[in-house]
Amino acid sequence: MDSSHLVHVLEKITSPDKNELETAQHYLEQALQANPPVFIKALSDVLSNTSNSPVARMAAGLQIKNALTSKDASVKEQFQQRWLAFPEDIRLYIKTNVLKSLGTENNRPSVAAQCVAFIAVIELPLGFWLDVIDVLCSNIVDEGSTDSMKEASLETIGYICQDIDHDCLIPHSNSILTAIVHGMRKEVTNNHVRMAATTALLNSLEFTKANFEKEMERNYIMEVVCETTQSEHTQIRVAALQCLVKIMTLYYQYMEPYMAQALFPITLEAMKSETDEIALQGIEFWSNVSDEEVDLAIEISEAAELGEPPQRTSRFYAKGALQYLVPILMQKLTQQEEMDDEDEWNPCKAASVCLMLLASCCEEDVLPHVLPFVKENIKNPDWRYRDASLMAFGSILNGIKQTMLKQLVETAMPTIIQLMYDSCVVVRDTAAWTIGRICEINPESAINEQYLSALLEAMVAGLKAEPRVASNVCWAFTGLAEASYEAASAHEGTDQPSTYCLSPYFDLLVENLLETTNRLDGSQANLRSAAYEALMEMIKNSPQNCYATVQRMTLIILQRLNQVLALEGQLQNNSERAQVTDLQGLLCATLQSVLRKVTPEDAPQISDQIMTALLQMFSSSQSGSVQEDAMMAVTALIQVLRDGFLKYMDSFKPYLYTGLKNCVEHQVCLASVGVVADLCRELKAAILPYCDEIMTLLLHNLSDNTVHRSVKPQILSLFGDIALAIGPAYEKYLEIVFGMLVQASHIQVDRTDYDMIDYLNELRESILDAFTGIVQGLPTENPIVNAHLQFMLEFIKTVGRDDDSNDNTICSSVALIGDLCTVFGAKIVPFTDVEAINAILQRARRSRNTKTKSHATWAHKELRKLTKTPSW
Repeated sequence: MDSSHLVHVLEKITSPDKNELETAQHYLEQALQANPPVFIKALSDVLSNTSNSPVARMAAGLQIKNALTSKDASVKEQFQQRWLAFPEDIRLYIKTNVLKSLGTENNRPSVAAQCVAFIAVIELPLGFWLDVIDVLCSNIVDEGSTDSMKEASLETIGYICQDIDHDCLIPHSNSILTAIVHGMRKEVTNNHVRMAATTALLNSLEFTKANFEKEMERNYIMEVVCETTQSEHTQIRVAALQCLVKIMTLYYQYMEPYMAQALFPITLEAMKSETDEIALQGIEFWSNVSDEEVDLAIEISEAAELGEPPQRTSRFYAKGALQYLVPILMQKLTQQEEMDDEDEWNPCKAASVCLMLLASCCEEDVLPHVLPFVKENIKNPDWRYRDASLMAFGSILNGIKQTMLKQLVETAMPTIIQLMYDSCVVVRDTAAWTIGRICEINPESAINEQYLSALLEAMVAGLKAEPRVASNVCWAFTGLAEASYEAASAHEGTDQPSTYCLSPYFDLLVENLLETTNRLDGSQANLRSAAYEALMEMIKNSPQNCYATVQRMTLIILQRLNQVLALEGQLQNNSERAQVTDLQGLLCATLQSVLRKVTPEDAPQISDQIMTALLQMFSSSQSGSVQEDAMMAVTALIQVLRDGFLKYMDSFKPYLYTGLKNCVEHQVCLASVGVVADLCRELKAAILPYCDEIMTLLLHNLSDNTVHRSVKPQILSLFGDIALAIGPAYEKYLEIVFGMLVQASHIQVDRTDYDMIDYLNELRESILDAFTGIVQGLPTENPIVNAHLQFMLEFIKTVGRDDDSNDNTICSSVALIGDLCTVFGAKIVPFTDVEAINAILQRARRSRNTKTKSHATWAHKELRKLTKTPSW
């Protein structure tokens, strides 16, 4: 490859001439595809040659980096495998070039640092290029190194720490930490070096646990970090404070010696700073302390219930600092801007969140520090102080016990309602938010008849206010509707109350919410979506005497849906298409809420119109979210029509099959699986003519590694639903289904990853539910089921022995035990290890979940009949 020509092309990559730019990009793409090793080797020559122009060198480095990594995980994996397939001598050549390029560039950030880092991220986990860390660390601590070399090497370490599996770096933690701290020292006069070192430390804290466990090393690290927080350079100071925030989260138990003398004064000073970036980190520190101490309180409580000592203890830093923190937070709350950007994070918003966390952590102890400010300023002539008072009041509600909270809220409610009419939009917005908080946290106060009428009047007025105010009012309506319905249900002792406190106002409220969904400014502050969600909650939580309005709503939503569908052919651009897609989703979701309230007697009168509209959506929309919403609406229609849905199956099945095949948009696939489950429950044996196609698609999805993992447990569970629906006709699928269930039962996951433990429990629960459906749906004499009886019992024991099994999995296990006893009787005794089975039953009996306990009691009785074991 001609080096001078490549340099010429690379220099054109920033050309303002569109033709030159496109020609250069095309050349580079073709060169990479034609021979990746040779091309990247040539790029590394351009990068390492200091006589080339800075533009060409930077472009070469970016081309190398982009050939090594991608934001798309699957593409990134392909790029990494491609790199590893290069001949070893070429890889070594490229690595030598990019490494010697460090410290030779004029631009920041260093593109050579990115190249070195992304190669290291690929190779270090495989045990290759182990000396790169030593080279980088040597570059940093060597007194002969230039500042540029130190900065670039620190950047490289920072990138590596950010992107690699931290376990790979544990063996290198001492040398990495020594080099980083060396670059952070106050004696370092170059701010670029110090900044790169502080950023690298922030990225490396997860794998330095061993260093923090040693007092001498910990003391030195903390000393350097605390010194760095006093830098006059804002960005260095911010990065050092970010390190303190992360250290407090990761190493809370070691922080007591540093809190009073260093961490407390440093973070308090940062909170007071007029520089937002610095103040945000100070506030974040105490938010994290509060968050950590809430978690510790939960751990201590759980340990006490088990009669065990807690593994960690709380130092109650937040409670001790309240008197100093709250006044600063109150001051920050008064620094809001009238035309504040909702998406911009600032100290005022951070102060509100910190106050919420402090209230969760310190509970009533926060009141003496907050309430005097609220009382003094709630009617202050300065709108900022009125708003700060409201925000402070709303922020602390989550930490107060219900008895005290009720009295507090009821005293404040008339003033809050009055502030809904305030002259300042910011105050009105916060008043609406505070009412939403009250509806969520202390709803019985919100529905107090003493001021319910005044409250609703203020909220309806708020729906016509600025979008930010109206959006918060909509949120408040969702809590208010739920609270009203629950109170009426409790009073009448039924799930379907005849009336509730909102009944006299229901028509007016629904009408105003419908008007709000049509506001021309509905796209602002997420207003249209919030209004539809409020509408859904009002319908979902409507009593019997509001049913006429629900009926009317069905026709209105259906009419709107048809109007939107009629727009499909008239859309001019992507913006219009996106708006219509969002509106279709909202209307579908609202239709679901309405259908769930429609009586089975009324449903057939409107089902043809609804199904016609939904089928049109399936055929015309390419949007995955719309397809998913339409599937969910079909689910609601199936549930209300029950076997009456059968008449739509032939026209609906092509879209159902397409949905089951849609593995790219896995949410659509999941919704389609849910539809099949509902069809099985409602159509029962009538689903049989469609089962061959459905089972083929489900089995294909299970064996396809590209299918999103969240889909597979639902498919396994669905096998049980299909068995229950079609009974003996399921026999032809049994062998392959049991094969899939056995294979799934052997899956192992990383036990250090809580998400994977949750997934394992979900998978096991689905397997157990599938076994239950098969056992209940097929005759006891089925030889295939009989052959797997022992395996089912062994699987139950495996679940019971696993300390990570959650309550749902245990509940499904004991339910299956009961079913096996009932269905198979004495046949199961030879396979039953009574001690192991009794152990899981005992575990279920100790559950706090009533359903799990009752299943355990029933299963134990069934087992005792067969084995004559003594009762508990």
